Amino acid sequence: MKKKVEILSPAKNLIQGMAAINAGADAVYIGAPQFGARSNATNSLEDVAELVKYAHLFKAQVFVVVNTILYDNELDDCKKMIYTLYDIGVDALIVQDMAIMEMDLPPIVIHASTQANNRDPQHVKFLKDAGMKRVVLARELNLDQIKDISNATDVELEFFVSGALCVSFSGNCYMSVANGERSANRGSCAQNCRLPYNLIDGTGETLIENSHLLSIKDLDLSEQLPNLVGAGITSFKIEGRLKDMVYVKNNTSFLRKKLDAFLENNDTYQKASSGRTHYNFDAEMDRSFNRGYTDYFVNKRTEKIGSWESPKSQGQLIGKVLQVKANGYVIENSELLNNGDGLFFLNENNEPDGAQINIIINDIVVPNTFKPLKPGTIIYRNSDANFNRLVERDDSAIRKIGVSLKFTETNDGFQLLAIDEDGHESVASFQTEKELAKNEESTVPNIKKNLSKTGNTPFIVDDIIVEFTNNWFLPISKINDIRRLVLEQLIDIRINEYHREEFQITKTDHPYPVSKLDFTYNVANKLARSFYKRHGVTEIEKAFELQWDPGKSRVMTTKYCVKYELGKCWRFNKDTMGEKLVEPLTLKHGENEYKLKFNCKPCEMEIWEKDAELTFEEEE
Repeated sequence: MKKKVEILSPAKNLIQGMAAINAGADAVYIGAPQFGARSNATNSLEDVAELVKYAHLFKAQVFVVVNTILYDNELDDCKKMIYTLYDIGVDALIVQDMAIMEMDLPPIVIHASTQANNRDPQHVKFLKDAGMKRVVLARELNLDQIKDISNATDVELEFFVSGALCVSFSGNCYMSVANGERSANRGSCAQNCRLPYNLIDGTGETLIENSHLLSIKDLDLSEQLPNLVGAGITSFKIEGRLKDMVYVKNNTSFLRKKLDAFLENNDTYQKASSGRTHYNFDAEMDRSFNRGYTDYFVNKRTEKIGSWESPKSQGQLIGKVLQVKANGYVIENSELLNNGDGLFFLNENNEPDGAQINIIINDIVVPNTFKPLKPGTIIYRNSDANFNRLVERDDSAIRKIGVSLKFTETNDGFQLLAIDEDGHESVASFQTEKELAKNEESTVPNIKKNLSKTGNTPFIVDDIIVEFTNNWFLPISKINDIRRLVLEQLIDIRINEYHREEFQITKTDHPYPVSKLDFTYNVANKLARSFYKRHGVTEIEKAFELQWDPGKSRVMTTKYCVKYELGKCWRFNKDTMGEKLVEPLTLKHGENEYKLKFNCKPCEMEIWEKDAELTFEEEE
């Protein structure tokens, strides 16, 4: 039996979730009313139920994110919500807090969120043995590390392949809490990593001014899908529960086509859902929100990944400014631009800036507000007006399920049988006196023509058989009525016969890989403590949010490295690094200061608050 691989898309709301499915998603993930790590992307249980019904029509799945850390006074409400999510047919929960594994739950499938810090084989195997059916791996892993995890356990593995990157190890960023008590682990990240900073060395000299030194490019692993499948990934996840409709449809469509090309004539893997999508646009990921792209660390550390100029959408490269006129610009490749497009560029002060095109006259691009630019300035388009209008249309991506129809006669009338691509059957008949056609011309072609008109239904007719003993005449209205009835029944049959995987968690006591947990394990309630203690953990530190020591805490650990970005890493830039930087290096934004510590053996960087006392290892 072939193994299923899926495209997993974000759903900010019901409408975008349905659009993602129409665009080819095999599964969508969505927030419920509470406890999701995007507090601005919550949905009513009624909308989640409606999305479940629509997804299951195409044998697509719906996962609900319940991936904040929980406090004791929230445990009962969380449990009640999970029971409701199970009752409305949700396929799985994506969780961070191990308290959920300690609850008395219905037999609903549980996935481990990337915020559960899933970076090594021992941890991932532990989660599988505890009852997790899938683990969302940490984004900073490379292909070899993914293979090691896959070889250690047969748990399903999910990996982000496009969208924004969290610079920190997921679940272990505390800058937002330390800078204003907005916890990323509680769904309220303030995105301190996207702010501009000054970089100051140990002598007090400012090395870089007003640059977005922790902002990194967006992820694009679309060319890596075969390699990721080979490494053990079966779910390809698109980031973006706060993104707009164009982003969701465009990225889903682009990856759908990439994965379908890999799956074509593949003897080992198959698509995870039903139906096929017909597109009225050409998907290109750089035509929706992006900060430029990187493959991050999937092929190990090979390139700079910073997006220091701006944390805003850069978009699609157009070309250079060739000339500056009194009211506009002559831009290389301006034939690609349209009225209403948004432009991105660095202005004369080397600051991120932009303008909207008012009109293009005689190759001069005239913006709504003229801004002086130097010839040679690189122009990007971060809002493609024509493309956006096209993609936003309901008919830009239409998903249809293939059906075969067989129209035959009965003793007292006629019968229509529909069999869809998954083998579901719907049948209906009607009684009528049989009447021969008044001429010898066959009625079959006209009957087939009307049976094939599926209109706004989710079906497309792949094959029609008409078996008559005589050249029977039938009113078009009769044919339309029976076709409509059979296809309406088939919708209900597909939804009612949908098979949801279920799994009942049973408590285990197999040992956790470590016996002492620091604050990065985010233990914030009694059930999580009980879970870890049962698995042999002897010391458990409170979550950062419950014990923050202002001014002295480590607020981030990351594989991203400022030294590497500056060409000052002794491991990768021995021949070109020149003078060593005087440490500690400090990031400063307004009154907030952070010290950088470089752990070169594991190739990691730590960010500490200004009053922390740090020791520094000698570079080799």
